[in-house]
Amino acid sequence: MIEEKVILVDINDEPLGLMDKMAAHEQALLHRAFSVFVLNDQNEVMLQQRASHKYHSPLLWTNTCCSHQRAGESNIQAGKRRLEEEMGFKTELKELFHFIYKAPFDNGLTEHELDHVMIGYSNEAPKINKEEVESWKWMKIEDIKNDMQIHPEIYTVWFKIIFDKFYHYLESHTL
Repeated sequence: MIEEKVILVDINDEPLGLMDKMAAHEQALLHRAFSVFVLNDQNEVMLQQRASHKYHSPLLWTNTCCSHQRAGESNIQAGKRRLEEEMGFKTELKELFHFIYKAPFDNGLTEHELDHVMIGYSNEAPKINKEEVESWKWMKIEDIKNDMQIHPEIYTVWFKIIFDKFYHYLESHTL
């Protein structure tokens, strides 16, 4: 299997080149990424639980999907591709904002990402890819915020960071 490449970027999101995903995470190099939040008509977020065999953060809860853009792929194209690969459905996406974060893992890898956060809407139940996703659920935004304070250990490191930014974005913007 060919190693997935990530797009290395500077702080202005200007591409600097491609690198194997694992090497970029081992060296904590800044690279382009995206995070998708899908909401239903009840204003609940679709969360996914990462598959048990993932090399980091197995069985932890996170946003609907996230990954890395491929060379030549727009943020929206990447988000739609990965949403279909992981969750088995399509929906329109809109980019809300982007920001940089750095989050080390227990296994020596580090996420250092310029993350493009997107939103989509669907009431559809996903057809999850069991290679990627263990389970899924809908959760109200306030319930996620409260549960993260009580049970932070059941959420991915990056989701805790991204959700906080997403929550504050929703407080100050109408969608």
